[in-house]
Amino acid sequence: MADFAPGPTGTDEVLFALDGSLGRILLNRPRAINSLTRDMVVAVRTQLLAWEQDDTVVAVTIEGAGERGLCAGGDVRAVRDAHLAGTSGGVDFWADEYVLDAQIAEYPKPVIALMDGIVMGGGLGISMFADARWTTERSRVAMPETIIGFFPDVAATYLLSRAPGEAGTHVAMTGATFTGADAVHLGLADAVVDHARLPELVRAVAAGGPVEPVPAGAATSEGSALAAAHDWIDECYAGEDPGAILRRLRAHDHPDARAAAEEISLRSPLSVAVTLEALRRAEQATSVREVLETDTVVARGLLARGDFDEGVRALLVDKDRQPRWRHDTVENVSRAEVLSVFSG
Repeated sequence: MADFAPGPTGTDEVLFALDGSLGRILLNRPRAINSLTRDMVVAVRTQLLAWEQDDTVVAVTIEGAGERGLCAGGDVRAVRDAHLAGTSGGVDFWADEYVLDAQIAEYPKPVIALMDGIVMGGGLGISMFADARWTTERSRVAMPETIIGFFPDVAATYLLSRAPGEAGTHVAMTGATFTGADAVHLGLADAVVDHARLPELVRAVAAGGPVEPVPAGAATSEGSALAAAHDWIDECYAGEDPGAILRRLRAHDHPDARAAAEEISLRSPLSVAVTLEALRRAEQATSVREVLETDTVVARGLLARGDFDEGVRALLVDKDRQPRWRHDTVENVSRAEVLSVFSG
């Protein structure tokens, strides 16, 4: 077993090990499903820089401690607390997180992400740009930000805007949770492997074996429910008008389309409109870093408009699930207000 220990910054919230030729990163907040803190982000950034210069390290894994998942996202309660306290802590966290996401996307050595169990929000930011992205039969993946008055950041729109048809638009606007096979269909993962095989696959790479995005015997997008639903998804989510999308979903014959409309109606209307705009802009982006620059502006814009604080309150603080959004419906969100979020 690898000898995991704190890295150069000293935090025990993320641990590191050298295992043969493999550098291993273990997110170590299992009770919080390894949600990212700023200390964790800085520690991983620092260790990756060190391993980049270490010729004995030929590949890197990103793993999560415990049985519940790789990472449930960023610590949004801490971001909200910092904002309400009038400090820059929340914005600073996003800045550091986005630098890490770009670092992983551009890392000169192969990165393997073990996307087992829950992988959401910032958990996708540190995994979906890896060179080998392994989900399992236990994977539950999502970018659920619209339910807390935010948007799919961490450059998720770069990949979601390039997913087949409008599948990426569906999962971004609804925040729906999906499977490993769906993640492969969306382009967020490469393979679905048996959970029990993960240690064996890691050992093989540590022993000098190749980094294989789709290991022998692994599945890909077979059985993807999103792929099977492409007809109504592509029909309903076309275009740039969130109100029109919602009307088509509500009027559609398929019950899943009407259920999606109900889900979207519970999300922050401003977040839903901003998410659609972010997706359409990301289609034209030429790099992950370009999308992260836009995400930085949008994150600040949404933080300043109140729905994020309210969404986190309703879901994670008071847990009453009764958010009071700025707008009653997405139709009441003006185009000018959406554009203002992107203007800084």
